[in-house]
Amino acid sequence: MRGKKIILGITGSIAAYKAAYLVRAFIKKGAEVQVVITPAGKEFITPVTLSALTGKPVVSEFFTANDGTWHSHVDLGLWADAMVIAPATASTIGKMANGIADNMLITTYLSAKAPVFIAPAMDLDMFAHPSTQHNLDLLRSYGNHIIEPGIGELASHLEGKGRMEEPDKIVAIIENFFSIRQELAGKKIIITAGPTYEKIDPVRFIGNYSSGKMGFALAEECAARGAEVTLIAGPVSLKAYHSSICRIDVESAREMYDVALREYPGADAAIMCAAVADYAPDHCSDIKIKRSGDDIVLRLQPNPDIAAALGKIKRQNQVLAGFALETDNEEEHARLKMKRKNLDFIVLNSLKDAGAGFRCDTNKVTILTRDGEKIPFEVKPKKEVASDIISVLSGYMK
Repeated sequence: MRGKKIILGITGSIAAYKAAYLVRAFIKKGAEVQVVITPAGKEFITPVTLSALTGKPVVSEFFTANDGTWHSHVDLGLWADAMVIAPATASTIGKMANGIADNMLITTYLSAKAPVFIAPAMDLDMFAHPSTQHNLDLLRSYGNHIIEPGIGELASHLEGKGRMEEPDKIVAIIENFFSIRQELAGKKIIITAGPTYEKIDPVRFIGNYSSGKMGFALAEECAARGAEVTLIAGPVSLKAYHSSICRIDVESAREMYDVALREYPGADAAIMCAAVADYAPDHCSDIKIKRSGDDIVLRLQPNPDIAAALGKIKRQNQVLAGFALETDNEEEHARLKMKRKNLDFIVLNSLKDAGAGFRCDTNKVTILTRDGEKIPFEVKPKKEVASDIISVLSGYMK
């Protein structure tokens, strides 16, 4: 962590005393720390203590009391390599999740371009309340990292929930984040995401329930680890946030096929995450088909198989991964697909698993490799699933 610039946000929690240990641990690792504290936070730990540890004035208000100097939250947000909010109260978590910028800490958070780590601190009932969990889920969906007891050895202990994680473990998590952050630097990765729409007429189409969340999470994770990402997205309402993601929007399977074949020869890897329609109408009406009371016969023709087409042109030094959503004989069908399409590994999930599949913020996957390895994972938020998948991908690209 030597030379890293860290904003440490402190809020009004009894756990604020741990911030002093956290500052000292960051500095011991060679980091430069700037503390931003809420007015309530100053009731639990004094800015004088924190300033003595960091060697920097503590920022709390928009203007200094003595000379009216303005503290630029934008400059602070651009300065940092990481922002850590520890402890984070339920109130601050709610404000962050909903953009309520009523203090210096929240405005700095909203301006931050660096990764954000949040360590909740509150009693168990507040932590377990649906509103708190909803706000934490929102923050995860924005790309933030939530650090809480329940990771690692506390995973099965309910009493750990809500308590702020210990400073040395927070530092270890962030140190590990920086150590892997650039493992894909210089690599070009293609990811397909979302559904495809196959037109019947100008207002109707054949589609599926894919939200694109898994593919977008993969794109953000690859970019966070230093890769240059081409995200080929079907019709979804999601946004890609990282500056290293080049998004190409398509609608039909044929359009996605054309873009993927154009981009793959110059890439180091591709992950076929999109739920591509297998069939499309053999004719699209130029005008809206009117209700007549008679049966309509819709003839379908097969769409091109994007993963199989890439598998045929895959070079020895390229990696190709796919997804398989199965409803029966899951592993057998997934392994056959992996072999048929010349994939290096395949990510299997099943509609039988609660919390997996379409229209979920979570997923449960098993990764199957070409050499016979089987790597199962539990139900997790899709951002965490993306991290697991990209860690496997990285092993192929060393």
